Amino acid sequence: MSAVSDRLPTFPWDRLEPYKKTAAAHPDGIVDLSVGTPVDPVPELIQKALIDAADSPGYPTVWGTPALRAAITGWLERRLGARGVTDRHVLPIVGSKELVAWLPTQLGLGPGDRVAHPRLAYPTYEVGARLARAGHEVYDDPRDLDPANLKLLWLNSPSNPTGKVLGKQKLTEIVAWARENGVLLFSDECYLELGWETDPVSVLHPDVNGGSYDGIVAVHSLSKRSNLAGYRAAFLAGDPAVLGPLLEIRKHGGMMTSAPTQAAAVAALGDDEHVRVQRERYAARRALLRAALLEHGFRIEHSEASLYLWATLDESCWSTVAHLADLGILVAPGDFYGEAGEKFVRVALTATDERVRAAVARLKA
Repeated sequence: MSAVSDRLPTFPWDRLEPYKKTAAAHPDGIVDLSVGTPVDPVPELIQKALIDAADSPGYPTVWGTPALRAAITGWLERRLGARGVTDRHVLPIVGSKELVAWLPTQLGLGPGDRVAHPRLAYPTYEVGARLARAGHEVYDDPRDLDPANLKLLWLNSPSNPTGKVLGKQKLTEIVAWARENGVLLFSDECYLELGWETDPVSVLHPDVNGGSYDGIVAVHSLSKRSNLAGYRAAFLAGDPAVLGPLLEIRKHGGMMTSAPTQAAAVAALGDDEHVRVQRERYAARRALLRAALLEHGFRIEHSEASLYLWATLDESCWSTVAHLADLGILVAPGDFYGEAGEKFVRVALTATDERVRAAVARLKA
């Protein structure tokens, strides 16, 4: 029974528990900036769509309703500049983490195959490779990789944890390299609508892909931009030759988004105003936390997009975690995301305005 779990690393967040207890003992309570989970209300129009679809006794479809597919294709063209997107270019998924963890397995990868991801990255990219028994490796620039047996290349822009954004020219060059070498490229773009100092670009933009979706797929989520982490609503967009087989596998596996969630996703994708409002909330919190961290002696790198500040005191990340826990502030240690993060911490913007003000006051005290 342990054969599969033995392939996996220790769940990183378990290591943070002692520091969480320290932070929680602060007289004014904990300010938890460790996990990027939304704390603001689900917009009313989305809640209403969910409620109106609550009477859904039948099985939903894996491919999604026609209304959902139309909402996805419309959003891709309106917000990302994609062109010529049809039903065949999209596939709903049950939250993006599920997809990341099981994609190598669903692609049929195994021993001898290789999966690559950024040196500093969301840990689930590695987990997905381990579950499939495929090899996994990190990169600074994917074009430096040996393409032999490289079956899956993950991009992540804007990055979790660093907030780094890949520019249009670099994306274009990476897409061209992947195609030249027959490497399937998946681009995790879940933070794309949360650019602060730059405007992130999707691999689906024609300036990047030359008007073709061959060999590329983008991953998008409604968790952050619409506060729907609890709904598990996400989707893929890109090469039909990749999505078609994935659809068949997921139909056999029953990997379907619930009907009420599909209706809620239609509402979320059709409304840009709630995204603007949420962006303003995060921008205000980011400005306050960034200034307070700098005043406290931190250096912040990248962080031009996403929901995090990538900060360092030029010491062990665990020393910084302990220091901030003593102030009642919990952050994520950078080595959760790779050895290159050993002197950084990831500070999430996902706390209420009141808790962010509390953190700022403690950092300035």
